[in-house]
Amino acid sequence: MSYTIDTLFDDLPGANGFHGKDILKVAQFSRDELTYIMALGERMREVVESSGGLDLLKHRLMAALFYEPSTRTSASFIAAMERLGGSVIPITQGVQFSSVSKGETLGDTVRTLAQYADAIVLRHPEIGSAAEAAHYAPVPVLNAGDGAGEHPTQALLDLFTIQQELGQIDGLTVAMVGDLRFGRTVHSLTQLLLNYDVGFRFVSPEILRMPLAIANQVRDHGAEMRETYDVHEVIEEADVLYVTRVQKERFSDLAQYEEVKGYYIVDPELLTKAKEKMVVMHPLPRVGEILEAVDDDPRAAYFRQVRNGLYIRMALLAAVLR
Repeated sequence: MSYTIDTLFDDLPGANGFHGKDILKVAQFSRDELTYIMALGERMREVVESSGGLDLLKHRLMAALFYEPSTRTSASFIAAMERLGGSVIPITQGVQFSSVSKGETLGDTVRTLAQYADAIVLRHPEIGSAAEAAHYAPVPVLNAGDGAGEHPTQALLDLFTIQQELGQIDGLTVAMVGDLRFGRTVHSLTQLLLNYDVGFRFVSPEILRMPLAIANQVRDHGAEMRETYDVHEVIEEADVLYVTRVQKERFSDLAQYEEVKGYYIVDPELLTKAKEKMVVMHPLPRVGEILEAVDDDPRAAYFRQVRNGLYIRMALLAAVLR
């Protein structure tokens, strides 16, 4: 079906509680709201595939404020805004040479940008920075990653990818592999999946285990969970193998990084033990955790995952700014 500005939001399932709201953390989403965003993301996919986009947000302006380097997230948000007919103030390079270097606070920066823009997309190295920005900004703030804290829009596109690839979320076993300590993507996705009937397998070296606070959330929720250091123990039962890189930039002791950087490698041999219908995901960039020889396996979904980020961020921007 081909959608227009007038029909895009017709008869969507779930609940839209997003207009004018900040997108800061996954805990803010109800299952009904997730249903709504997933359905709107599917419509955005149809819009892009049929006509490339639509002028839903014409004359709207988004500020992309990135204090950390980003390729996929910044490009995805910019592409999403432009495919919706909006415009972007891209502050994605050289932030350290801007007013920040003169001592300007985050609060003053976002209050300034809010004089120009209708929404601010923020990536920042400090946990809690998105919430701080939202406190000061009179326009919606969308969290594009705050240090080792959360990455809610990544979690939403991950959820959308699982739905698109496997046709369901309830009843699946999700194995998360690699850097579970510093990986904000696995922190957010785990919490988001608690809205569904999902079993968890956390696979990591001891020093990169899932933070206790999140593991306790899973336990308190009553979800099935197992921790292990051996990916071979879970590969046969995994419906989703979510792989993360070991993040060198989060280590204060580089000797520890060297010990664990190549701990897990997903290769074709490992996948011979996996289900015929399962999905391999990665938030990217990869630095050797998944061999390029895996790329042609139909279960390798990480580049389709990137594409899905466009649709979900279009859905979020449309829901917040419409």
